[in-house]
Amino acid sequence: MEAKAIQTLSYLEHDEIQSHLSGVSYIIMATPAPEQFKETPIHFTLFLNTQVSLPKEIREAVFEKFLNENKIKNPNEVMSQIMPVGFSQGTHETHMPLLLVKQEDMRNIPHIPMFVIDFLADSDNFSEAKTNNLTGWSYIYES
Repeated sequence: MEAKAIQTLSYLEHDEIQSHLSGVSYIIMATPAPEQFKETPIHFTLFLNTQVSLPKEIREAVFEKFLNENKIKNPNEVMSQIMPVGFSQGTHETHMPLLLVKQEDMRNIPHIPMFVIDFLADSDNFSEAKTNNLTGWSYIYES
């Protein structure tokens, strides 16, 4: 099966994002890291469904739990803060989260603030990103 490019057809509007995230605890995204990062071949983004800036102790506990549960090792270049996040609709099954870093994107793509943990690491649990150079994301719902 050949991998298809991720295609964005439209973006969710602000109220659609709010509705879409109802019941979502967090979203995990894994993409291939730039080639020069051999020890940390996967770029992870963890989108927590909160607009609250987490205290350092809670942030570290959440991060450690996430690393352990997903057998992730060598975390590096860790950034955690409230960031603007948009969602694209396309040919993929679920809406793709988009971490917006460019001012132009923030002006043009509807978004909401979310607490984001972004980092490079390694894990055998994410072979699609590591070996096949594919991007993927999963929604984790509140139980």
